[in-house]
Amino acid sequence: MISGTTNDLIEIFPTRISIDIHRYLSNHQRVQYVVTDLNDNYGISLRAMFPNAQIIINRFHIIQLAMKAVQSTRFTLQLIFGLSPKFKQDYKIYQVVLRVQVAEMSSSSYHDACKRAYKEYPRDLINAITEIRNENPDYGYRRVTQELHNQGFNTNHKVVLKIMKMNGILCTAFNRITRKYNSYVGTVGRITPNRLNRRFITDRPYQKVLTDVTEMRWGSGTISERAYFTAYIDVYSGEVLTWNIDLHPTVKFVTKPLDELLNTRPKLNYRLTIHSDQGFQYQNYEYVSRLKNNHVFQSMSRKVTCLDNAMAESFFHILKVGTVHNNHYQSYDELKSAVTNYIYYYNNKRIKTKLAGKTSVQYRNLSDQLAA
Repeated sequence: MISGTTNDLIEIFPTRISIDIHRYLSNHQRVQYVVTDLNDNYGISLRAMFPNAQIIINRFHIIQLAMKAVQSTRFTLQLIFGLSPKFKQDYKIYQVVLRVQVAEMSSSSYHDACKRAYKEYPRDLINAITEIRNENPDYGYRRVTQELHNQGFNTNHKVVLKIMKMNGILCTAFNRITRKYNSYVGTVGRITPNRLNRRFITDRPYQKVLTDVTEMRWGSGTISERAYFTAYIDVYSGEVLTWNIDLHPTVKFVTKPLDELLNTRPKLNYRLTIHSDQGFQYQNYEYVSRLKNNHVFQSMSRKVTCLDNAMAESFFHILKVGTVHNNHYQSYDELKSAVTNYIYYYNNKRIKTKLAGKTSVQYRNLSDQLAA
């Protein structure tokens, strides 16, 4: 890492070992540049430590800035890679500290780095990307690119990825892994075949709907601090049609949003199929009879095969990333309020690449207009 101060002092620290950066903050309060080739998470921590500095994650820039500090010494590339005695003697004159080898690089690559005019990206583009990331913590570079296109920017996803790397704003919201809630308790009712058979695609709304139950925690995550969430998701647009959250995963907990779905769905000339796993709620007579009375096909995943309901599992992961994985709630009411707000955001504001940069509600409304 290189940090430059107002007196042109350049310091090169180890790039592959752990160092205590806080030791240097007392002596370098006005750091102008922080250059590193470390991973993205470390780059984010550097930005927090040096809020007023320019963060550069580029190996060529490391060499270029270091050589600018020693260019008057008439030394060649070996001065960066080797600790020559003469270089140590001239340290006090030129105020340059060489700590470790910066990078392994050929001389041709070094001279190319010194002569290369590095491209600077427009400030309005960088500001737009930063604003999108601040408003949408779970947006990766592809979704950011699509939102930029919606705002009128004509840019490539590779450029967006470079800018996000250089500014330390890559999405890290999906890094956490947790265990999955399992509602299977054996055969306690009716088991139906897998009609969906992983065909998570349709050309019309309300033809295929997925449902499942997941667990969400607040506070310390004890047994008494767990809530359960269920949703009915339209495969056509990914829209959450109805949902429910409760402290107990009962049969009524699942049938309540089902009744809302059956009462609000439009009259169509094709039948609805609802797919779930083999949880005890979906084998219960109350649930099965509702589907039968409304002429709805029932479909179930195979035993211990979560991929048969992969689209619902994916949505639950996205929901948790936007709520419990990156936020800490002190009470059930806080958690319920956060889930309510995120469902609205997911349906009405969160764009999707596979929907041509539109939200779920926009895509469904567009299909209604085409049908009309």
